[in-house]
Amino acid sequence: MSERRTLRSRLDQLARELAKFGTVGAVGFLVNFVVFNLCVHALGLAVVRSGVIATIVAIGTNYIGNRYWTYRSCDKSRRSRELSLFLLFSGIGLVIENGILAISHYGFGFTSTVADNVAKNVIGLGIGTVFRFWSYRTWVFRALPARDAVQAAESFLEEDAFLSDPRYRVNRLK
Repeated sequence: MSERRTLRSRLDQLARELAKFGTVGAVGFLVNFVVFNLCVHALGLAVVRSGVIATIVAIGTNYIGNRYWTYRSCDKSRRSRELSLFLLFSGIGLVIENGILAISHYGFGFTSTVADNVAKNVIGLGIGTVFRFWSYRTWVFRALPARDAVQAAESFLEEDAFLSDPRYRVNRLK
């Protein structure tokens, strides 16, 4: 029975994580879609260049959403490592997303606005999102291992008790 409960709680946690990741992704999708179409139609930039710009803006939006909402309880002790890995995996996702756009637009000759948006924002972004979810969850926003969390809490409590000891204050002044 406890195995069932454990499995159920893990599935519930995964469902919450997926919902939050999806919400952040939906905001990122809107940012990506609007910036892409503004770059192509208002600024007259090339399709793939517009796609890269839009993806970079969306990556920034998604990092903020994932760091401070989806994965806010994860290990924050190595923020520069986290950001580096996030940018690495986001860059791979960028290549996937815009590679599919380039193949569709230049390789197959599907150059209409609808075809570009389907290639980039449906097919490319869909495949890129699956890759990003796996890589962020596995490598970037890793949960603090239980053993490390317990040790950190114990050392904090010991330090707090040590600092409140009157003998420490006396020794510190000497």
